[in-house]
Amino acid sequence: MTSLLSILNLVTFFPIVGVLIILFLPRNRHNAIRWTALIASVITFALSIKMLADFNINDPDLQMVQEVTWITVAGWDIKYHMGVDGLSLLLVLLTTLLTPISILSTWKAIEERVKEFMAFFLLLELGMVGVFLAQDLFLFYVFWEFTLVPMYFLIGIWGGPRRMYAAIKFFLYTMAGSILMLLAILWLGLNQGTFSIPELIQTGGIDPQLQIWLFLAFAAAFAIKVPMWPLHSWLPDAHVEAPTAGSVILAGVLLKMGTYGFLRFNIPMFPEASLKLAPWMALLAVIGILYGAAVSYAQRDVKKLVAYSSVSHLGFVMLGLFALNMQGIQGGILQMINHGLSTGALFLIVGFIYERRHTREMDDFGGLWKVMPVYAILTLIVTLSSMGLPGLNGFVGEFTILLGAFGSSPIGSRLYAGFAAAGVILAAIYMLYMFQKLFLGPLDKDENKGLKDLNWREIVILLPLLILIFWIGLYPKPFFELMGPSVQKVVDILQTAALAVH
Repeated sequence: MTSLLSILNLVTFFPIVGVLIILFLPRNRHNAIRWTALIASVITFALSIKMLADFNINDPDLQMVQEVTWITVAGWDIKYHMGVDGLSLLLVLLTTLLTPISILSTWKAIEERVKEFMAFFLLLELGMVGVFLAQDLFLFYVFWEFTLVPMYFLIGIWGGPRRMYAAIKFFLYTMAGSILMLLAILWLGLNQGTFSIPELIQTGGIDPQLQIWLFLAFAAAFAIKVPMWPLHSWLPDAHVEAPTAGSVILAGVLLKMGTYGFLRFNIPMFPEASLKLAPWMALLAVIGILYGAAVSYAQRDVKKLVAYSSVSHLGFVMLGLFALNMQGIQGGILQMINHGLSTGALFLIVGFIYERRHTREMDDFGGLWKVMPVYAILTLIVTLSSMGLPGLNGFVGEFTILLGAFGSSPIGSRLYAGFAAAGVILAAIYMLYMFQKLFLGPLDKDENKGLKDLNWREIVILLPLLILIFWIGLYPKPFFELMGPSVQKVVDILQTAALAVH
């Protein structure tokens, strides 16, 4: 059964209310449009908090389920099937938190075509939340593809000098992987008689050899979105050319759609294939960790450095997921959230200085601590978070992932954890190098001497992210409790598959 006013429907579709109001506002009333978008996104966040309050942390199954037949064709029942569990709840909360923060960051940055920008941004939020809540393969695919359209326009219209190249590259890469995923979805619907994700997981019974092909078809779409090495080359272009708000939501949420896809589909639907391919997935993850760190160090554009760091950080997430044990998967989910908070904050920080100086080259800065002490202190906290300092969020996620990878039977070697640990050291090198170039040393550039420190709006934008950075770093227990039962359910499926393999 379904109810139009159920909490899941409201969280997913309330941004449409903001879009409809914006469409009727005159395009020259920029502040009214901005406030409408901000209020709509804040209400959506409040609704997601209500969803969190209604969530039973002891129940591993889907909750607040909405299910009704949507399309009946050729004997197929395609359903509007939505639900939330411990695998998706935190990602929905991350999405609804980062959206109003991103909108608030555009107050001075977006001055042209504000009406269209805000409408596209709210539509993007709708698509992202839908991806995390959809429990029908066809419905999931609709939401997955829907997110491409607003992001394409956000990059292509409001991006940097090479915005059209970056937007088209982003679109084509994602579409290429999605076509293979669509073929796998159609095969499952035709041969298994259902598009329901819970039913497909519960029924199982797919031939192990076929599982590998289906795994690879889904993995093509998800690995591009993560992005995993060597399918990452669209990411730096998209990040560098996107407006600040676009970069925040791209890094904070859109990349997590890829890692979530592996967690929701590949691992529980194709457990035997996951067990067989785990060493190869771990190898690609570790290469991504080391490659992303090395290339980050080579950058002179701060935004490009942060973009390449995502390849490294999400390599940790993939390593945790394909450890295929409790510690690894929980660490992977938590690190998805950590990356959204820390890297989202870093893109905001880069945007703040770009608005003042209209350059992102590290050589154009130096000694900023003398004129922007508040900015420097907040940047230092986020930098330490991103490099995994104990007491901050990054440490908890990376430590749990390394613990899971070290004791993982499917991966089969502790060397993966060892090489990944080297990635933590490399992260410290490139992050501290960036901080040194920006904030320390002599203030010898005349253009930097008159820079103003952060204003109240910019501090308010960063404050929720900083609070969560410390909260997860000092007391992560509630986050592990939220995801624990649902992760245990996935681990049980893997253990059953392992017995079948042996």
